Amino acid sequence: MKKVRCATYEGIDAKVVDVESTLTKGLPSFSIVGMASTAITESKERVKSALLSNDFSFPPKRITFLLAPSELAKSGSQFDLSMALLILLNESDADLNGWFVFGELGLDGSVKENIQLYPLILSLANQGLISQAVVPYESLQKLSKIPNVSFYGVKSVNEAVSLLKNQETATPNIEQSEIGYPYYQLEGQRYYYTKEYTEDFIDVKGQEIAKRAALIAAAGFHNIIFEGSPGCGKSMIANRLRYILPPMTESEILDVAKLEVLEGYEPEFKPHRTLKNPHHSSTPASIFGGGSHKAKIGEVGLAPMLSYSNIKCNI
Repeated sequence: MKKVRCATYEGIDAKVVDVESTLTKGLPSFSIVGMASTAITESKERVKSALLSNDFSFPPKRITFLLAPSELAKSGSQFDLSMALLILLNESDADLNGWFVFGELGLDGSVKENIQLYPLILSLANQGLISQAVVPYESLQKLSKIPNVSFYGVKSVNEAVSLLKNQETATPNIEQSEIGYPYYQLEGQRYYYTKEYTEDFIDVKGQEIAKRAALIAAAGFHNIIFEGSPGCGKSMIANRLRYILPPMTESEILDVAKLEVLEGYEPEFKPHRTLKNPHHSSTPASIFGGGSHKAKIGEVGLAPMLSYSNIKCNI
């Protein structure tokens, strides 16, 4: 039996998944067990086609994959490359311990980029669970922002096999890249900022008390509640509040990029704090998360913030 590691989501955090395989004698079959989603079970056809398209022989054996822990529901196409490599390296003496493998396979054996890998691997890195990983080559630019992880980018299943067979000579494809914005350094910590202000407090006429309250809330990371009649400037001030919040650390910028990906956007890695503006008719499930079929992340979960005290301002 051989094993590599992959991961799946549990809420907005990642959980490590051990991908285990056995190839035994018997009637040829291909089974995946461990609460796998449809996207994972469909990988059987992608893996078969990828191997046959690259002149690998598909073993006529009883192939079983276990995604452990079995009680955790798994989703995503990032398990394709793991399963293909376990089949190809079944009789090899390559040491796969400690390796994380991520990647969706094309029918021609190419390893495709998956934007969901960034928040997945960032969550693993924040938990100190990952040190090296095989990833799609096209994902390296985003993943290089994540510190303390060595990434080995591959373009095809052939490259992945060669990499793991020759681990002694393998080197990471790219070093950690810097956040491309100016910063202040205080006690060894970098605080990044930007001068790109799409909305400015100069647009808010009057409301000096409200603007003063917003300044105090931004400086101390305090909660603030605006009360007033429609059109008096509450939303204008709230929308501009993010531009006067303190500069961001590298870890905060990476976490904001993670939330952007989870919402379906391309990560920008800008030192702008998250702004959520749900409509007044939003349902409780859309605000707090949940749902009747599958639990989803709500607006609250996608907009984490620090708070120490509350400020109430009537305008």
